[in-house]
Amino acid sequence: MHSKFKNLQNYLNNLEKQGICLAFSGGIDSILLLYLCKDLNILAVTINSNLQTEEEINFTKQICSLLSVRQVILDIDIFQNPLILSNPKDRCYHCKKMMFEKIIDTAGKNRCNIIIDGTNFDDLKVYRPGRKALDELGVLSPFAKFEITKNEIREYAKNLGITHYNKPSAPCLATRFPYGTNLTNEKLQMVELGEKILKQSGFSCCRLRIHNEIARIEIAPELFREFISKRAEIIAALKNIGLKYITLDIEGFRSGSMDL
Repeated sequence: MHSKFKNLQNYLNNLEKQGICLAFSGGIDSILLLYLCKDLNILAVTINSNLQTEEEINFTKQICSLLSVRQVILDIDIFQNPLILSNPKDRCYHCKKMMFEKIIDTAGKNRCNIIIDGTNFDDLKVYRPGRKALDELGVLSPFAKFEITKNEIREYAKNLGITHYNKPSAPCLATRFPYGTNLTNEKLQMVELGEKILKQSGFSCCRLRIHNEIARIEIAPELFREFISKRAEIIAALKNIGLKYITLDIEGFRSGSMDL
């Protein structure tokens, strides 16, 4: 594993002279890339759209400040793109293309000729329509290039003393809805508020999936007993934000369950 990261660091060092722009989402993949590039000529660009939570955007600011990396936050209204609104199965392609075109434009204005992102080797093995957009736009994915997996990223980050090495993944809010669901700001805000309630109740790794009037909660099965003990207050809080029927998914938490 260490030889992979040594080769990765040499690769990043060689890119520096062209100016590096990192698409910085605040996930552990992009955190580690930011850490590895913090002493290089790098610009971090973060997208703030209808699909990201305020909590995640604030977190990216904290990390960039901590590592003294220059950051640009781009405000994007994804609802300007009608291809995204109906949440089609290839939504991620249209969304990534829209966002990275903005990132590339910002990078050029800041004399950065290389765009990188945190796609890891595991991401190449699952349904990721956004990869097509990145390939079309010439975005580089160093972790994927050197066949570095998510577990290797977490382990290496832990060895480096990065406290967020085990940070749960936080995919965009649109992933909480079945494909074909018409997206609105109200629906996205409901998910954001609902997951905030679950996290404040002690379930840091969770998903709140919305199927019309039914809310489906995903948490780790070993936490079911704790959830049941807090059931009344959680239900009351979720109904207070407008959810009608609330269920606990007995399959438990699983990333990408809407793709199954």
